[in-house]
Amino acid sequence: MSGGVDSSVAAAIMVQNGYECIGVTMKLHDDGGNNDGDISNEHSCCSLSDVEDAKAVSYSLGMNHYVFNFKDGFKQNVIDKFVSVYENGGTPNPCIDCNRFMKFSKLYKRAEMLGCDTIVTGHYAVIEYDETKDRYLLKKAVNSEKDQSYVLYFLTQEQLKHTKFPLGEFDNKESVRKIAEKYGFSNAGKPDSQDICFVPDNDYASFIERYTGKTYPEGNFVDENGKILGVHKGFIRYTIGQRKGLGLALPAPMYVCKKDIKSNEVTLTTGCGLYSKEITVTDFNWIYERPEKSIRVSVRTRYHTRETEATAYVISEDAVRVVFDEPRKAVAKGQAAVLYDGDYVVGGGTISETTAE
Repeated sequence: MSGGVDSSVAAAIMVQNGYECIGVTMKLHDDGGNNDGDISNEHSCCSLSDVEDAKAVSYSLGMNHYVFNFKDGFKQNVIDKFVSVYENGGTPNPCIDCNRFMKFSKLYKRAEMLGCDTIVTGHYAVIEYDETKDRYLLKKAVNSEKDQSYVLYFLTQEQLKHTKFPLGEFDNKESVRKIAEKYGFSNAGKPDSQDICFVPDNDYASFIERYTGKTYPEGNFVDENGKILGVHKGFIRYTIGQRKGLGLALPAPMYVCKKDIKSNEVTLTTGCGLYSKEITVTDFNWIYERPEKSIRVSVRTRYHTRETEATAYVISEDAVRVVFDEPRKAVAKGQAAVLYDGDYVVGGGTISETTAE
């Protein structure tokens, strides 16, 4: 329970349906990466006030509430990985890693130790069981604007079997808030969390510098022919597809399309160099049964972006090559590529290589 309205209503629905429940909040970090104590930010999560909100909701539902200290695992599996991906020129997705390694791994194992049969969260997604295939399936939420299936592609069959998403069938957020109001929850009108919890000011580069104690040197902005366009302020400050905030006076809009860590150069393009024809996706998890050779899919390469029709070719047990029907814009290494068959998640993994148009 994050202290937000979604997990609170999910808990209320489970209690109403007769389940014996306990509320759990994970203590993942101290202060968002600075030395000034706890940061309270209405667009982030995991603050002290969030814990108090979760506790109040739990008690109002007659549930015991516990706070588990998972800071060590969060540092290793989320923050350190976040920094490493940026340092190696990629664009990380720490919220996926938090879900994967904390909620559905560390917390899942703790639930087993406590004798709990099911993990329940406020995610917007749907789990179905296909009797003909004897397989659990992950499906998009009814509310397409809130759908979070993209950040849950890693779920295994065992995890899907023991997980419930009570909000997946809701068609709008207002219905969820009305339930919270009916129960008298103080967080019924609480804004959704948007920022990364350990970087609540949204300044990723400054956080990385504080966290590592390193200074990332200036280098050259270059075009696709190697012509120097200006000086950048450290490659960790730029992401693939970025146009604003480059600090350059250019005759036409240009976008970041490549970061060369060895030469410390950031390459800009006017547009055509921003498109990828195919990608390699590794650490791949199949929710569908893995096909022998290939499968037609639609692909999402960033959270809440449109899907692109493609063919996915099996390379190995945990790797695929995805060839887009039409070149895809601003595909970044380190992000997740999630494959869909209509509303169902086929599987997903991490983008490790991109091939230009």
